Amino acid sequence: MEGSAWLPLWLSISVWDEGFWLPQNVSRAQLENSQNPVYPRLKDLYFILPWIWAIYVLRLLFERFIATPFAKSLGVDCRPIQKAQQNIVLEKVFRDITTEPGKNHLTRLAKQLDWDTKEVIQWFKLRRYQDKPSLLTKFCESMWKFSFYLWAFTFSFYYLSKSPWLWDSRECWYNYPFHELSFEVYIHFMMEFAFYGSLIFSQFFDVKRKDFVVMCIHHHVTILLLTIAYIANMTRAGTIILLLHDAADIFLELAKMANYAKWQKLCNIFFLMFAVVFIVTRLVIYPITSIRSVFFESWEIIGPFKIWGFINLLLITLLIMHIYWSYLIIRMVLKAFHKGKVSKDERSDVESSSEEEEQTEQNAHEKAS
Repeated sequence: MEGSAWLPLWLSISVWDEGFWLPQNVSRAQLENSQNPVYPRLKDLYFILPWIWAIYVLRLLFERFIATPFAKSLGVDCRPIQKAQQNIVLEKVFRDITTEPGKNHLTRLAKQLDWDTKEVIQWFKLRRYQDKPSLLTKFCESMWKFSFYLWAFTFSFYYLSKSPWLWDSRECWYNYPFHELSFEVYIHFMMEFAFYGSLIFSQFFDVKRKDFVVMCIHHHVTILLLTIAYIANMTRAGTIILLLHDAADIFLELAKMANYAKWQKLCNIFFLMFAVVFIVTRLVIYPITSIRSVFFESWEIIGPFKIWGFINLLLITLLIMHIYWSYLIIRMVLKAFHKGKVSKDERSDVESSSEEEEQTEQNAHEKAS
């Protein structure tokens, strides 16, 4: 058999081999059959789908009965987006070119329809805008994410502050993998599984942003890391990584909510806080503590094992995405200082209405009234 043909076979054997997931001389049965203390079990992963559906339903209820009334109380524009009137000719042009036609093309369309050129231009603006989510939709999505990140960070910091491995990362590997699965760690992991799993499902319906593909990769890498950390009982290192990643997103969603409520100064403050926390936690603390701990300390304390390289590859993949987003965030901060406000989407989650969209929205409502 040729060398390349061995690779799929080797991977399939490794994934189902408990030696792939655990250090030498440790069996899955030692973790699965223990009653006191309790360790992560494979059967726990069977409940991930119910958790995902439960949190997605919770999101729908939250947005309907909490976020929407709250948005209205803050004065967020909740009026429905005015749709362009149906027109077969213009619709075909819109779908063919997806952008506004050139001046000559607009003139020909106006003559063909016996319209004024300005009416044709306005139709294309309305048609472009009607496919975008309303400010209310954006606000509700941000408030849901803010609420989850705030809960996850507060909950995890509360129980981790009493654990030794938050303050000494080497504690993540002493006596590994025989680390008891506490109720707090179990709830934390299941909620994070459910949240990111629901995002993978809902990203096709949520607000579409520039780096949709990067965010999709991010969610899948996160789910994969959570799965590996749970199966291999690296929950201690996993909880610290989750804590670091949830911190910055709290301020990000606050900035977006303030932007949608037209509180520009507050938006600027929250976004600057987000930029600082993001860079500190994900470009400084994350590589210095988490990546260093998994890469060096685990090797030193428990020795090499097969899953080690794959875990580090995923951690570095996250770091590369953090560097990419940090570049966009820094660009946006510089533009904000230059213009005096955060006004343009530079990152998937750093998203606001542009001046053109705001003017189109105003024209749409004026036309509707």
